Amino acid sequence: MVESYLAGALAGTANERVIEWVDTDAAGHQHNSAIMRFVEAAESKLFRELDLPEYFPIAPRVRQEVDYRAKLFFGQRVTTALRIDRLGEKSMSFSFEVFGHEYEGRPIVEAASGKFVTAHVPLGSDRSRPWPASILRVLVS
Repeated sequence: MVESYLAGALAGTANERVIEWVDTDAAGHQHNSAIMRFVEAAESKLFRELDLPEYFPIAPRVRQEVDYRAKLFFGQRVTTALRIDRLGEKSMSFSFEVFGHEYEGRPIVEAASGKFVTAHVPLGSDRSRPWPASILRVLVS
């Protein structure tokens, strides 16, 4: 499941966690904002694995979309698979899937999927610029 999703990506990772109480809403399942927190955690993990901490302060999101498909519940294990699909001159395109593991008789389920784009905006600038050589070196090698 996750391995096939990550195959062929420029880079990718998977991050597992458990749905905590704070991740849920009054309806008893994940709050819509929790999905993007899971995705951001996977993004952080990926760039730590790539040893590119300089990515974080210079790569704001400029677009994101999420398709919600199933509910996730307090105590349920989830896996977020994140991949880099495209590296442009000044932007990077990602896709992700969030899977809920078997839980209280429910089968494994794809809970959400989506895409987002980050752009390279150097500190102190308000415009995007080409990615620095240090990032390109890692992602195109």
